[in-house]
Amino acid sequence: MSKGTVTLLVIVFVVCISCGAGYAAYRIVREKLRRLSRMAFGTDSITEGLEQQAKELAVTPKSVSAMTRIFLPQIQRDFPDFHIEQFKDKVENALMLALQAISAADAGIFERQIKDGVSEEFLAQIKNRIRENETEAVTEHYEQIQIHQTEIANYEKKQGTCVITFQSAVGYLHYCEKAGKVLSGSKDLTEQTRYNLQLMYIQNEKLAGMDNAVGTTCPNCGAPITNLGAAYCEYCGSAVTLLNLKVWTLHSFDETDYHHS
Repeated sequence: MSKGTVTLLVIVFVVCISCGAGYAAYRIVREKLRRLSRMAFGTDSITEGLEQQAKELAVTPKSVSAMTRIFLPQIQRDFPDFHIEQFKDKVENALMLALQAISAADAGIFERQIKDGVSEEFLAQIKNRIRENETEAVTEHYEQIQIHQTEIANYEKKQGTCVITFQSAVGYLHYCEKAGKVLSGSKDLTEQTRYNLQLMYIQNEKLAGMDNAVGTTCPNCGAPITNLGAAYCEYCGSAVTLLNLKVWTLHSFDETDYHHS
């Protein structure tokens, strides 16, 4: 046997050993991945498991920061006629209309339905979003909107204002298109997310430091009402009834899980 033949056989042998070792390593890795996938997703394929997980997340509402039991008694001490269900309806209706207005690129959808008790800041958020989409030639869609749950997430009194933050778990189809191409989101897979919406009561216009702030005034003498609870005019002593929905203004809204490109 020639030297060249021996060399060739050695090379072939080494290659075979390497291939065998590589295949064995591949099988070991594959089996470990399968085991990992079974543990994590209950399937043999990680890809299949991730797809399954995405589908499950698409139909599972997000949990909300439910602090209603903590903050509602505090709010009702300050505002004895505060009725939680009225405010949940107000918040959910406002959020639904805001998303519909953005989707239709028409702020009038919101303004025609909610004419009172909404701040300039809230309306500006809707109009700015529409303007940004128009500038980028993007069409943003919100479809099949569902609000699963709404709870009080926070209540704070500061700088002449009282602010209630509601948090809602929301599901919808959400996607952005440009020139007929989907840039983000999905036309088929539901997205689950959370929104915060703030209601503001102006207790003291001067302390609030807001140019467009409108507080509650005494119907008898016109003086500002700055005390809470059993409200009365500190100037003339007249009793004042704070009309539940009218004294609270829709101040702002934002998506807490925002992750779109």
